[in-house]
Amino acid sequence: MEMLHRCCAGLDVHKKSVVAWIRRITDDGRLEEKVCYFGTTTAELLALADWLAAAGARQVAMETTGVSWKPVFNLLEPHFEVMLVNPQHLKKVPGRKTDVSDSQWIAELLQHGLLRPSFIPPPEIRQLRDLTRPRSQLVRHRATACNRIQKVLEDANIKLAAVAADILGVSGRAMLWALVEGVEDPAVLAELARGRMRSKLPALREALQGRVLDHHRFQRRERLGQVNERDERIARLSGRIARVLAPHAAELERLQTIPGVDIRAAEGILAEIGVDMSRFATAGPLCRWAGMAPGNNPSAGKRKGGRTTTGSRWLRSVLVQAAWAASPTQATILGATYRRWFKRRGRKRALVALGHKILVLIHTMLSDGTEYEERLGPEEAA
Repeated sequence: MEMLHRCCAGLDVHKKSVVAWIRRITDDGRLEEKVCYFGTTTAELLALADWLAAAGARQVAMETTGVSWKPVFNLLEPHFEVMLVNPQHLKKVPGRKTDVSDSQWIAELLQHGLLRPSFIPPPEIRQLRDLTRPRSQLVRHRATACNRIQKVLEDANIKLAAVAADILGVSGRAMLWALVEGVEDPAVLAELARGRMRSKLPALREALQGRVLDHHRFQRRERLGQVNERDERIARLSGRIARVLAPHAAELERLQTIPGVDIRAAEGILAEIGVDMSRFATAGPLCRWAGMAPGNNPSAGKRKGGRTTTGSRWLRSVLVQAAWAASPTQATILGATYRRWFKRRGRKRALVALGHKILVLIHTMLSDGTEYEERLGPEEAA
């Protein structure tokens, strides 16, 4: 079997240790192999880099093991061609598995060009992910706190949600804090309404009459504090994300022209795939990496299944949310496509398929620098 690299290394990375195996072909054609153990502190990893450089290794491969690979990758990336590989692609025959044999197996596969690297975006995009992903989690936690506030209101027989579309709007928050402070008169609480809510004063007086206990006030204070705290953290993260994405303002605005893709979705998409599409020759590999492409499992001339592949759950979540927002739009190709697919596949499959279509559009727009244009044919318009 042909060898692509004369000298390369395989790393078996753990939380506290790294096993490094070097394979080198000498000038007279002999195979030399060396193994060495290192820790995972900064000093030990710098010693690993010196050891690899002294041996002449330029290509290094390792598995994606939780988050343990990140410090190793970050320190070696500036000096070596580091390949991060999915562990599923490195499965060995079970029975004789050790850390040393794992590193040896990785080095051997790398030397023969049998490894497929995982997509690792540049440091700027990786740092952006560290902002958008926690923000997504905070948004979910905020929604949970809001739902618990509604649960407390129902327990006290306060029917504010039946009158106000958003119980945490300006009027709703004022009424909730008044309830926390001990105000129980429905007429006084209703007078805190602002704007269009004042047209609903009679309904508000009825909805705000309940049985509020001190237990309810304590719970409501805690939940409102959680919502306020998460709102502040979300605002800080959003400000930081906006500053990081300032150089890519053109791409950000371009993505927002796609139906269903708002500013937060566009930021999340760029944080996951970046702006350079040269890593993905076509939209197909990108969709497979994102987990938005159907599986391929034929056998004996029959297709046994078409479940979507496992991919980036963060990008998949953003795309499905964008598809959900685009599905009810009128006079758009995405809305018409969803309604056509919904009849044959059902809601969930249609949303995933629509997310796939949105990702194909994004790949084309970022690759070619083109703008989104609505091209609704007569059949879709009908």
